[in-house]
Amino acid sequence: MNIQEINGTLDATGLRVAMVVSRFNSLVAEQLLAGAVDCLTRHGSSERELSAVRVPGAFEIPFAAKKLAESGRYDAVICLGAVIRGSTPHFDYVAAESAKGVAQVSLTSGVPVINGIITTNDIEQALERAGTKAGNKGWDAALAAIEMAAVNREITA
Repeated sequence: MNIQEINGTLDATGLRVAMVVSRFNSLVAEQLLAGAVDCLTRHGSSERELSAVRVPGAFEIPFAAKKLAESGRYDAVICLGAVIRGSTPHFDYVAAESAKGVAQVSLTSGVPVINGIITTNDIEQALERAGTKAGNKGWDAALAAIEMAAVNREITA
């Protein structure tokens, strides 16, 4: 095929990234943040260009993400947290609404907003996704942010 393709690079040099981090389940969220920062700096970002905003829980993440995306100061926003299933339906509401809110901010702000909020059945699964057996989903979210920021720049250039 002879079509024009737009591909994002994985170069974070000069990229301004904000990360919204939930304090609830902080053991997991802090590991996700460490993975995201590691990914960004290994791909060329400077820690001076990175910001972390802490919020009470996953439900509050979309609000902060919206404010950051609308500020015009960031090329991407990464949302990090963990929603772990308990014995009540609260998990279902928080997981669904935080995901919906993050998606809405991404679609309406013009800034890539990446959902790095993990949802698991128990703490063991959460810890696996925050840097043990299943890798670090914070790293994965940061990689997506780098690529989507590059795609956004190419499309809007």
